[in-house]
Amino acid sequence: MSNSIQLDANTVAEKPSSPPQTGSQQPGWSELWKKEDWWAIWIGIGLVLVAYLLFSNGSSLKWITVIPAKWSQFSDLQKHFTDNWLRYVAQFALWLVVFSVALKIIGHKLREFIPAFIFLYLFSLVIFTAGQWVEASRYNLEPPLVALLLGLAIANFAPLPRWFDAGFRVEFYVKVGIILLGATLPFTLLLWAGPIAILQASIVSIATFLVIFFVATRLGLERRFAATLAAGGAVCGVSASIAIAGAVGAKREHASTSIAIVIIWAIIMIFVLPIASRYLQLPTGVAGAWIGTSEFADAAGFAAAQAYGGYAGQVPGISGTPDQAVWAFTLMKVVGRDVWIGIWAFILAIVATTHWEKSESGRKANAAEIWWRFPKFVIGFVIASLLVTWVARNYSYAEFGKLVTPELTDPLKNLRTWAFIFCFFSIGLTTRFGELARTGKKPLLAFTAGVIINVILGFIFSVYVFAGHWTSLVH
Repeated sequence: MSNSIQLDANTVAEKPSSPPQTGSQQPGWSELWKKEDWWAIWIGIGLVLVAYLLFSNGSSLKWITVIPAKWSQFSDLQKHFTDNWLRYVAQFALWLVVFSVALKIIGHKLREFIPAFIFLYLFSLVIFTAGQWVEASRYNLEPPLVALLLGLAIANFAPLPRWFDAGFRVEFYVKVGIILLGATLPFTLLLWAGPIAILQASIVSIATFLVIFFVATRLGLERRFAATLAAGGAVCGVSASIAIAGAVGAKREHASTSIAIVIIWAIIMIFVLPIASRYLQLPTGVAGAWIGTSEFADAAGFAAAQAYGGYAGQVPGISGTPDQAVWAFTLMKVVGRDVWIGIWAFILAIVATTHWEKSESGRKANAAEIWWRFPKFVIGFVIASLLVTWVARNYSYAEFGKLVTPELTDPLKNLRTWAFIFCFFSIGLTTRFGELARTGKKPLLAFTAGVIINVILGFIFSVYVFAGHWTSLVH
């Protein structure tokens, strides 16, 4: 992601400033407190360290990482918020303070950011609460998707004052969220998941990326645009689109278009994959693996896997348990594919600076320029993951889930979910349909080619090649 991105009224992701020319003054140590990437690291790693210190002393960060509870009646909501209002106030204050300090030092106007963030947090709370309704999964009301759709509706049918965009810091929120994602993905998960899950996820991810990139460039799209589309289809959808757009220096409309296409296909797959799996009477573990290798967004995929898992014991011919569907999806999507975001960002940042820009300008990039363009949030992602890996080193998977998850990683996961809701809602609030319509049909065609490969490969590996593994999967 870019190191110098600032969102204007219409921005989802902007092309970063051109790297300094050879011989010019390179950015110095001031980057550490003047760039969003570094502030995302300080905030993300700071939260992880606080969580770890509390955990190591027998306490937890979970009091302030409150999220709405599951509810079926409005009386449940009333009781929850009556009992926990102070926790929400404290959490809001935490987010407001850390973001305000960062943005003030970077050079933004707090008199515009603070009112906008209050609006953002309150609506995010409503969205999160709606997503906790016990019937939400039946209607696919996963909070990130609801946040994006509601934001799109507001931006295009009841637009807010333009200065409100000061609080809709899409990239800042997603950077913090991705770093916190690293804290929930210890590298030991690769061992716990097993080589089959990693192998399947890697093959499908690489194949999907290459197909989308190849088709997009053959259709005449810029390589940076092609890379942004390819990452959105191959890795983790919206987050990957934003991250890779910054890493390769794509234009803001490229990220906007990729995000829109990802969401379109993610919503389609919520319905198509469970219906197709039910028609084929796939075991829940097999269906969960197929969904994990064929969905484009975590929230949408989780909804699809959870919905299919509910068929176990209810629909004749469908074997397995509900947990197998969700666990297989988690291994394939959250563990197997999402970890690629840092790898793709690292590789493509180097490719863009050493090859693409060289061919365009005839100038060879030096090491300083590569570092200047490198998406620094990847460092935070890796550090967060290494820290939790270090904590997990002496635990089995069962022990980790029983002892570490509820007190350390679950609170960080809650904060990650808040950050992603802020991001998705902000994406919607800063995206105008008119801008997306101008991009034409070529991006959709390229992405759809990847969808076809993604679904076919995922089906072959899940249903035939590794069927025995997914059928016998035990959580």
